[in-house]
Amino acid sequence: MPERLREVEDELTALLRRGRALSWEIASEVHPNLEPNAYGLLLWLRRSGAIRLTDLAARLGVGKGTLSRQIHSLETLGLVRRDPDPSDRRAAQLSLTEEGQRRFDAARAPRLGQIRRALQSWPQQDVEELARLLRRFNDAWG
Repeated sequence: MPERLREVEDELTALLRRGRALSWEIASEVHPNLEPNAYGLLLWLRRSGAIRLTDLAARLGVGKGTLSRQIHSLETLGLVRRDPDPSDRRAAQLSLTEEGQRRFDAARAPRLGQIRRALQSWPQQDVEELARLLRRFNDAWG
């Protein structure tokens, strides 16, 4: 088992290294002043549609203060907006602006193409299994 864990760590390290490089590349394509770490935040906002800051902070495992600063930066760039939460007017929901969504989708498209090409020879069942296992791993990680 320890050897298998080392193999998993080796592959995760390679995947994370590649992912960080892609995040830097995509972040600059979304906006020249976008911090590379904000790509993951934009991804969650794109997936969620609209979400409260507290819920997003919990989902990402970061403090509300840190996340609030990142969101403010994204608002300043015109990529994210805050709207009143319909269920609690004291709270706000975060979402991508139309421009943020357009820029994010345009920057993400080449990466999805790379993934598509890498997996094109895989049987559909294997692709589904990979997605399932990655989701399970991420859920277990925290």
